[in-house]
Amino acid sequence: MAGLNPSEIRKLANQYIGAPNGILGNFTYTTLADFFPEYCNLEIDTSRMPGTMRDRFISVIESASPGDQAAIIRAVLAKYPPDPTACATRTRALHDFFADRAKRLDASSGVESPTPVITSKVVQRAIGDAEELIRSSGATSGIDRIHTALHGYLRAVCRDANIPYTQKATMVVLFNLLREKHQAFQNLGPRPQDIIHILRSMTSIMDVLNPIRNDLSLAHANEILLEPEEAMLTINAARTILNYIDAKLASTASLSP
Repeated sequence: MAGLNPSEIRKLANQYIGAPNGILGNFTYTTLADFFPEYCNLEIDTSRMPGTMRDRFISVIESASPGDQAAIIRAVLAKYPPDPTACATRTRALHDFFADRAKRLDASSGVESPTPVITSKVVQRAIGDAEELIRSSGATSGIDRIHTALHGYLRAVCRDANIPYTQKATMVVLFNLLREKHQAFQNLGPRPQDIIHILRSMTSIMDVLNPIRNDLSLAHANEILLEPEEAMLTINAARTILNYIDAKLASTASLSP
């Protein structure tokens, strides 16, 4: 999942907090060790870590998940309000940049990005593009590429299973073909009627992905765009569908002689 890039991490430490000669703001080694569990709700002990306070802070945030990075950013912004008199680069503009970044990190810390076994160059490129766009520009920018990834993936799976389809087949059509004809979906385990209900809900989601992409994303010159939270909901829904199908296929393949 997409998190802060190295430049953003160093900007937070060096420019927003301020870290001359490795000293981080007004932290001491003791208060830095207390900062993560007390203010970020993270069980991290920096007291035994090597390096300066700046080095330890950067090491922690580099290894943190996007959601934990968001918590660290918010704790930093609460501890250090904008104050150019204390640190010349601790400006309101930089504060607002990181506040917005924390919001995006929270939105992106959802369903894990898929790494499908059955794939194609189109799918791989689209997933990579989507992750980069979510990281750099926000979830709204990633809708078009995750749509392409899911559509391309369904085509690749049908092709791999020798299930014929037309070039104009929608995601719903392709998914229904898989449900009807692919051996992986012939056994849905206990309470199959409930699973079928969930699968039908998935087709409803896929049915609206196309108009969302066309009318509310950056795929076209749309003036009205999805808000980041709804955009990430859309992306996570597509990821969930792709992850489920791929896991089902992988499980069936492992049982084959």
